[in-house]
Amino acid sequence: MTTDETADVVVVGGGPAGLAAAIALRGQGVARVVVLEREAQAGGVPRHSAHLGYGMRDMHRIMAGPAYAAAMRTRAEQAGVDIRTATTATDWTGATSLQTVNRHGMSNIHARAVVLATGVRERPRAALLVPGDRGGGVFTTGSLQQLTTIHHGQPGTRAVIVGAQHVSFSAVLTLQHAACRTVAMVTPLTRHQTYAPLRLLTAGRHRVPIITGCTVEAIHGRDHVRAVTLSNGRRIDCDTVVFTGDWIPDHELARRGDIVIDDTHRGPAIDTAFRTNRVGVFAIGNMVHPAETADVCALDGRHAATAVRQWLEHPAWPTTRVRLIAEAPVAWVAPSRLGEPGTAPGGRITLRVDRLTPSRTVAVTQGTTTLWWGRPRGRLVPNRSITIPGAWLVDADPGGADIIVSLQP
Repeated sequence: MTTDETADVVVVGGGPAGLAAAIALRGQGVARVVVLEREAQAGGVPRHSAHLGYGMRDMHRIMAGPAYAAAMRTRAEQAGVDIRTATTATDWTGATSLQTVNRHGMSNIHARAVVLATGVRERPRAALLVPGDRGGGVFTTGSLQQLTTIHHGQPGTRAVIVGAQHVSFSAVLTLQHAACRTVAMVTPLTRHQTYAPLRLLTAGRHRVPIITGCTVEAIHGRDHVRAVTLSNGRRIDCDTVVFTGDWIPDHELARRGDIVIDDTHRGPAIDTAFRTNRVGVFAIGNMVHPAETADVCALDGRHAATAVRQWLEHPAWPTTRVRLIAEAPVAWVAPSRLGEPGTAPGGRITLRVDRLTPSRTVAVTQGTTTLWWGRPRGRLVPNRSITIPGAWLVDADPGGADIIVSLQP
């Protein structure tokens, strides 16, 4: 039997972005806020990640992942958020109505607004078309962390990590905590893509070699991994392989709702007020900028709550929106649509590049007008987010040409 119920806002996804949005909505006076979380407990990826590094930007202290997730849950419960775990939104039954399933059966929740915060996942070995035997011992960072932190399992004793971005170095710590030695990190790029302090505290501290300009060409081991062969011909003995990064947003529910998907990062296309093309539906967190740290996603949720509340009070939705176009080697820009003039989430626009480049200057143009030109902090490196100020949005023409974000010599 299917039941029907109502809510002011339904948040799909109980990770840092979703919980932060729900907490902020309750703090702004929204009466009935429901969070749907498909796992047995809310908290998202930090719940699986036992190492330190969470909470600096939003809670202003450094915490381990499970403690951070627990603190988020506690704040949500104290705020009066209705958190429903082991519950999945399976389809849309109206503009802002969702069909949900849990152990009690099916329910239709009719909301005034929906916030999608379903996060991202890593592409596994099969999606990356890595050939070889199909033995056990092959993970993504996410499945590795669930094995070790949630199920207290043992991955192996010698691991090869595929990738050299932020999450790859997080995997080094996860393996170290599980008494599994990382014998190599492999990246097709000519350098790692994380910050020097993180590399030194992880791979540097544990003397992990980073093999650049290489890919894994084959995995050996019929019953269990025994070795990998690299594109340079080198064979490395190991019993564990961890594929890291290469993010894809969990966008299946968005697609079912005919929400426009950005061609570049494959998440919902949103404007600077987190609005999708579907009236009353917002998207936040790593599904719209794959992938940032948990505290950045939490700040996303806080910013989005104001936009959602404003929609509840004054239900106006844009019918046409100027696009923000990423020009190669810029891989993507978030948000990718122009919203309210002069606003941007956290006052910034996020972008990434798809290759190593000597360029250091970013230009933002609309037709013949240069809206912004400058050098972001840090190097422009793939798999690392770059932020630029968003104050120039007030000068953009909401009825004008698309806005181009490019690199200049």
